Amino acid sequence: MVDAVSQPHPLAFFSERCRLDADLHLPAGTGPSDAAPVVVVSSGYQGLKVIHPERFARALTPLGYAVLAFDYRGFGWSEGERGRLVPQEWVEDLRSAVDRVAGSGLVDPDRIGLLGWGMGGGVVVAEASEDPRVRAVAAVNCISDGERSTRGMHDEDSWSRLVERIGADRARRATTGRSEITSPWDIVRLDLDERTDGYVDTELYKAPGFGSGVTLESADRLLRFSPERVVHRLAGRPLLVVHGADNRLHRLEEAQRLYDLASDPKRLVVLEGAGHTEWMFDEHPTFRRVVGILDEFFGSALRDRSPSPDRLG
Repeated sequence: MVDAVSQPHPLAFFSERCRLDADLHLPAGTGPSDAAPVVVVSSGYQGLKVIHPERFARALTPLGYAVLAFDYRGFGWSEGERGRLVPQEWVEDLRSAVDRVAGSGLVDPDRIGLLGWGMGGGVVVAEASEDPRVRAVAAVNCISDGERSTRGMHDEDSWSRLVERIGADRARRATTGRSEITSPWDIVRLDLDERTDGYVDTELYKAPGFGSGVTLESADRLLRFSPERVVHRLAGRPLLVVHGADNRLHRLEEAQRLYDLASDPKRLVVLEGAGHTEWMFDEHPTFRRVVGILDEFFGSALRDRSPSPDRLG
């Protein structure tokens, strides 16, 4: 273990001509001769780098990992259309993040891992499925299929209304080029998950910009996002899936499906008694347990410095 304090370095990058805000957190004392393995963290729905990515950075950098935390296009200080929350575009943002950190000269480009939270758990799988530079993937409280996971958040009436609104918005976009902005909680319905709803109200709204409106086009694209269809393309690279047994937002079925469809090596860890996000505090016992699991996983997967297949040419 490295007794070190995170040192954030601004490391902005471009994704499809949008400049995205990012910080690279380095363990103290890291230099060119001892470049650290790097974990790139992908946020979930309405995620901002100052929330869970920086939380994981605070936990992982003392263990010797560099951590890249960034805001997707349209979020935080990143450029891009506000209200677009499109996971397929987030996959491109994440790939650009890997491009930037791999070429930065500040980390070991042959030891790159991805860590995704919530919707970001699906994003990391989709990115790594087409990026052999990524050596290991961890998905925490992930989604595996956008339509199934979103449907599971709704009752019959609210789901029917959402599907109807998405259909009407397709015609509107084709006619006017504009999509209707709606509350993010019309899409991800929090009120059916009391623990997550309470955590969001008391903790996440502290982050400036959290809870902003979302286009119905974003919902349309979410329903077509299915990381489980491509998880087999990890092609022998290790996958870790961690999920709360009592997660009422993204149900345990999401983790199980992703795990079942993945190739070996893979590991599924079910957190008994844990929901989606109420345990996401730096010193919470469940969070500390998850950090230990992540350290064990990335420590093994990123231990050696042998080049990835992509860099072998």
